Amino acid sequence: MFASGGGSNLQAIIDHLASLGPSAPAVLALVVSDRLTAGALARARDVEVPAVWVSKDRGHELVGILERHAITHIALAGYLRLVPPAITAAYRGRIVNVHPALLPAFGGPGMYGHHVHTAVLARGARVSGPTVHFVDAHYDEGPIVAQWPVPVREDDTADTLAARVLAAEHRLFPRAIAELCAGRITLDADGRVRGAEPLAFDRGE
Repeated sequence: MFASGGGSNLQAIIDHLASLGPSAPAVLALVVSDRLTAGALARARDVEVPAVWVSKDRGHELVGILERHAITHIALAGYLRLVPPAITAAYRGRIVNVHPALLPAFGGPGMYGHHVHTAVLARGARVSGPTVHFVDAHYDEGPIVAQWPVPVREDDTADTLAARVLAAEHRLFPRAIAELCAGRITLDADGRVRGAEPLAFDRGE
C-alpha cells in the first residue's frame, strides 16, 4: 500500500481482509509513504506491518524495496506522487488506485483531495463518487475497474461531499483489491478489464 495521508483507506483494507479470515486472498505486507509523518505509517505499525518512508529524492529505491518484501500487488490510496515508470511497467495489471471522483472527469495532476470536490461542485455535477482504476504512467488515466456513484446534494460543501465519497471508497476499494488479488479481476494485453462484474454489489447509503 502506498499512501501519503492519514490512511483511512488503509484501515478499511486492513479491516476487510481481517473480516475474510483464512479466506482472505491477500496479506498486507508493506506500507510505503512519501511523508515521514503520514498517519498511514502509524496505522501500519499498529498492526505490525512494515512501514517505510521514501522521500521524493529516493524514489529510485522503490523497486528494490518492493522486491525485498516480495510484493505481488500494489494499492495506492491518497498517494500524491507519480509512481515511477519502472514500477507501473513491472506491476502492470497488479497496481490500482482509488480516485475520489468519477473518472475520466476531474482527474489528472492537481486533482486530489478537496481540490477534486471543489471542482465537482463548481462544475455543477449531480453525481460524483470514487473510481478504482489500474495505474499506468499517467495520473488517473489507467483502465477503470469499478465506480460507485454518490449523489451531489444541493447543500453540499466540499467537506460534506468528501465525507460521503470517502465512505464509499471505504466499501469499494477493499473489495476491488480482494477481487484483484484473488485473480478474479485482470487486465488484458489490450487494456481491457475482465471480471469486474462482482463489484456490482448493493450501493445502499
